[in-house]
Amino acid sequence: MLLRTYVFKRVAIVGVGLMGGSLGMAIKKHKLAREVIGLSHRQAALDQAVRMNAIDTPCLDVQKAISNADLVILATPVDSIIKLFTTINPYLKRGCIVTDVGSAKVKIIEHAEKILSASPFFVGSHPLAGSEKKGVANATDNLFEGSACIMTPTSKTNQVAKQKVKHFWTKLGMDVKLLSPEEHDEILAYVSHLPHLVAYGLISAVPAKFLEYASQGLKDTSRVAASSPQMWSDICMANSKNVLNALDKCVEYLAHFRKAIISRDQKSLVQYFTQAQENRNKLD
Repeated sequence: MLLRTYVFKRVAIVGVGLMGGSLGMAIKKHKLAREVIGLSHRQAALDQAVRMNAIDTPCLDVQKAISNADLVILATPVDSIIKLFTTINPYLKRGCIVTDVGSAKVKIIEHAEKILSASPFFVGSHPLAGSEKKGVANATDNLFEGSACIMTPTSKTNQVAKQKVKHFWTKLGMDVKLLSPEEHDEILAYVSHLPHLVAYGLISAVPAKFLEYASQGLKDTSRVAASSPQMWSDICMANSKNVLNALDKCVEYLAHFRKAIISRDQKSLVQYFTQAQENRNKLD
């Protein structure tokens, strides 16, 4: 009888919300680990994660969850990830790989290299998958399939750790791309962080008394404004320079639209909208 060979014996997921719960379910679905440990400060979240078969072992204690893990995944907001480095560092066993799902890599990697004793075994990751919904109740085992995952290794990253993490995300059905932390943060400011800011601004600009008349168009364009305000506040602070550049570019285009409308310059307005339409069509 052949014994199953797992990529990792024990994986510890810190944070069992939408991302952490979906990771646990996907790991179990693809049989990438013998045991999935979930760490949270909320017993209710752990209980639900067990009921949904997202984790095998629930833990409230950091040392118990981390000390025997071969892979630790930090599935929390950016600020929490940074604080967790100090928390988990004393309990990481020799050779344990650490990765994350954070949206602002420069700040995360700077702190990882400063705080973690075995920082070469930290490999920055950002799976470009998720939802405006939150909580393990909304977790699914196919959240990551068909999406991209950006990894941000540096010159200090252990090569074996990098390859194992790349293999891990690939096995979850993701298209892995490698970028520097700086490239990641600049790109994501435009393709992810800016759209959330625009959605928050858009829905804020609509008088509440008008919302009952809203069509599907407003719901579609403002959908991500239902995301966690605290999480997106953290992201904006962590990647502020790039976010401001992206926001300034958006404001610049809105100013063009405004000027064209004021001057009754329909030709320019059509040109702006046509260019925007062409860019949008490239996403399909």
